[in-house]
Amino acid sequence: MTRSTAREIAIQLGFAASSNAAELDELLDTFFSQEHYESLAEEDELFSQRPDKKQMEYIRRLTTLVRENLSEIDGFIERYSKGWKVERISRTALAVLRCAICEILYMDDVPASAAINEAVELAKGYDEPDTVSFINGVLGGFMRGEFPGNTESAGE
Repeated sequence: MTRSTAREIAIQLGFAASSNAAELDELLDTFFSQEHYESLAEEDELFSQRPDKKQMEYIRRLTTLVRENLSEIDGFIERYSKGWKVERISRTALAVLRCAICEILYMDDVPASAAINEAVELAKGYDEPDTVSFINGVLGGFMRGEFPGNTESAGE
């Protein structure tokens, strides 16, 4: 399994946690159970390969960091979405934005450009082109606003 696939799984978990208000730890434990994962594999090719220990740690770390820093991350999303309230952004786009900003802020082993490029590419599989452009714009604005000297700013 690639890190891109692990990232997409983390985004789906973030989406699931936001849509049913389940406790994230419980959702993660259920998600990683062998039986549950096998049932997901029957429904979606994304789950055809079970994450190894390193990938599970990455998924757990990313989803936990998003949860722990949700208020700050959502504040950045509102600031750089130019007039959009978080409540108005689709849950899918929000999950993508939250994971990308989290990776940029809290995961030193993920280059900002990789987080942004991956977010945009993953969004293409779930959203309309306008939403993909919106995600790219928010992340680009975030990088320019928060890291003005960073030459690795967005994949724009």
